[in-house]
Amino acid sequence: MKLAIIKTGGKQYVAKEGDSFRIEKLEGSAGDKISFAEVLLVSENDQVMTGTPHVAGKTVEAEIVEQGRAAKVIVMKYKAKSRYKKKNGHRQPYTKVKITAIK
Repeated sequence: MKLAIIKTGGKQYVAKEGDSFRIEKLEGSAGDKISFAEVLLVSENDQVMTGTPHVAGKTVEAEIVEQGRAAKVIVMKYKAKSRYKKKNGHRQPYTKVKITAIK
């Protein structure tokens, strides 16, 4: 089984062929092909290659499944006895990708 650890959007993700997961928003629309060059580790069968900091010559190919926004997070600021209350909401944009190949 092929496995890779990639870095995108300031975070690290474990990528296996066929897996799909949400990452920080990337430009593109559904169906577009993208590739991740920042591969930190690749494991094929029993052989493990680690990078310093990236594994040379390895890329992870993926396909954008959807662009979306996560569920709303409510942010509430409140100070007791001073009649101060502030309500704010936030929806984080994301890109859902499906890993097609680890090369």
